[in-house]
Amino acid sequence: MVSQVWFVPVSQLHAQEPPGQSKFLDERAVRVTEDALKWLAERQNEDGTFGTARTSPHQVGVTALCGMAFLASGSVPEAGPYAEHVSKSVQFMLSCSQPNGYLVNTELKTHGPMYGHGFGTMFLAEVYGMSNRDDLRLKLKKAVNLIIATQNSEGGWRYNPVPDDADISVTVCQVMALRAARNAGIAVPKEVIDRAVVYLKKCQNPDGGFRYRIFDAAESKVARSAAALVALYTAGITDDPALQRGFEYLHAKRELNDDRAYRYYAAYYSAQAYWHSGGEDWSNGFPVLRDRLLDSVNTDHWEDTAMGNEYATAMALIALQIPNNLVPIFER
Repeated sequence: MVSQVWFVPVSQLHAQEPPGQSKFLDERAVRVTEDALKWLAERQNEDGTFGTARTSPHQVGVTALCGMAFLASGSVPEAGPYAEHVSKSVQFMLSCSQPNGYLVNTELKTHGPMYGHGFGTMFLAEVYGMSNRDDLRLKLKKAVNLIIATQNSEGGWRYNPVPDDADISVTVCQVMALRAARNAGIAVPKEVIDRAVVYLKKCQNPDGGFRYRIFDAAESKVARSAAALVALYTAGITDDPALQRGFEYLHAKRELNDDRAYRYYAAYYSAQAYWHSGGEDWSNGFPVLRDRLLDSVNTDHWEDTAMGNEYATAMALIALQIPNNLVPIFER
């Protein structure tokens, strides 16, 4: 049964808990986070993007995640030590907006551009909801409408903006983008989310973890399982056997490196899953995740040979800053 309440107004989100670093962000975590934010800011390109020639700069998704890392620290386009960096990322995102709403850099060939569109839509929605950037509304609405129009018959999304295939990872990205947009006042049909919830649940395996696609072999992984749990919470599912079984799987596999190729992706979604669940899931799960991230930092940033250090650092920063409770899409 799909929950009838899947969105909470921004005013209620902000009323739940005051922002604060709490006992979960000790002195070491604060220091590493501050150093990494400075490192990331220094890597921004003139056009607002992040990355080097080796790691394909000018990517929508990576730029959006870096912008989210600055938002999670408390900066917005109008204020904060990284206000200029957020603003430049927003301008790049707007420059990538196509007439149909697709957020894509047409000069760059990327694998799975709907990932970038999902992250980019979420970033624009958060900026729109947290600042005075009314100029974002039209392009944000178009980006949301493209997501709605490209949902496939199973209830999911895939690499490209066509309603054909679907996988759990891209689907999670779009669900979070839609939630962020709805929180900011953009209309999203409830039936779109209901269908996505059905798709997510069909991907759950008997062990509580999640497979990549409905008809794939039943192989669970921490990264996509944590992502699926976050999407269910984002869709308003708060009391469901799927969540309980999912956390049982996560606790049994509490490792960032069960698949080293996706360890930062796993950290990003695991931190959010624990935060949404709260209680012992949070108090037991987050400190382990936090300490592994802190132990793996290379002085002032994190490294990923495949996706680039900017991507890895942005993902790690967002995970570490979840207790700040400053960005609506990451709030309880």
